[in-house]
Amino acid sequence: MKKRGIFSKIAALSLALCVLTGCGSAKANTKVLKDLSKDYFTFGVGINGSTLENQTLNIPQYMELAKKEFNSCTMTNLMKSGYILDQFGSQENYKNGSEEPALNFMSIDPTLEWCKENGMRMRGHTLVWHTQAPEWFFREGYTDEGEYVDKETMLVRVESYIKQLLTHVQTEYPGVIYCWDVVNEAVDPESADPDSDFKCRTKIGDAPNPWYETIGPDYVEMAFTYARKYADSDVKLFYNDYNTYQAPKTTAIYNLCESLKEKGLIDGIGMQGYWGIDYPPMTDIKRAIEKFSELGLEIHITELSVGVDEESEEMFKKQADKYGEIFSLLCEMDTQGGGPANITNVTVFGLVDHYRPEDGTNSRLFDKDYLPKPAYYAVANALKGK
Repeated sequence: MKKRGIFSKIAALSLALCVLTGCGSAKANTKVLKDLSKDYFTFGVGINGSTLENQTLNIPQYMELAKKEFNSCTMTNLMKSGYILDQFGSQENYKNGSEEPALNFMSIDPTLEWCKENGMRMRGHTLVWHTQAPEWFFREGYTDEGEYVDKETMLVRVESYIKQLLTHVQTEYPGVIYCWDVVNEAVDPESADPDSDFKCRTKIGDAPNPWYETIGPDYVEMAFTYARKYADSDVKLFYNDYNTYQAPKTTAIYNLCESLKEKGLIDGIGMQGYWGIDYPPMTDIKRAIEKFSELGLEIHITELSVGVDEESEEMFKKQADKYGEIFSLLCEMDTQGGGPANITNVTVFGLVDHYRPEDGTNSRLFDKDYLPKPAYYAVANALKGK
């Protein structure tokens, strides 16, 4: 009886908070998010974790709620090249006369298997990124101290990497990965190659971008060329970036994706959504979506995350308002809502706040006790047109 009373109090408090914050009636939660969004786009969630031990795959409650509410997922870390490339195996290949890298799929196989067993589809994230790509991958002999390899050698390496990874997931987990972020964050107006039409990134802070150093600005097109070569015909290829709403980046990304589209190499643009309750202006997001929609490519909101500086009822109400504005705009801009943009997926980059003690994120739609926050109801109501 005591436990039942506690749970009743929790439910009552949750409902009271919903009423106080204007998140809608008790009926707001009668349908899960993936059902509410089905007329517009698939709804994705981040599978968090930076190690095999701390990943949310190990939390049954997390995965059950993810499966209930969402029909797409993204591994936020463990599918990046730093986790998959095998330095010692690559060095052995090199000693045997091969420049092809060795790969280890231990970091991704458990989640892919879960997806396969549970009917969950996944955004592949990511093939080519300057961050979390080990420096030794770009150096002679796959050593930490070697010189950068030449362009021809690096192209052999990246093609082999993409071929091996795509072949593995498509053979072992057919149909799970429906799209790839082929290249991530290659546009950087601040460090741009002056001869690049798309403002190709040359730096990572003060350090060189190893993809640019070894291949040049062609690294983006070549990555898409290899991805198109080895991806199954129904797998979509995306370019993904942050601050896409900033005018210089919007134009540069447009130029890049226009060129890739002309060559038949790209299917969509991923707009990361690391936004705040006070920024960016909704007009800026709308303008960027309108510009990208001119290309006729699919648009994904790939890493939606709206945090607050203080965890209070007032701030969570503001957070809910922002999420509501974002989803109302996306529904309005989507072709299904009469808008110009073919928005086919929106992914929130996590499920619950503070999913483990070291996690300080408060940007998610559920709290640490797996209860819907005001933001959840705001999203639900926006999807219902309220």
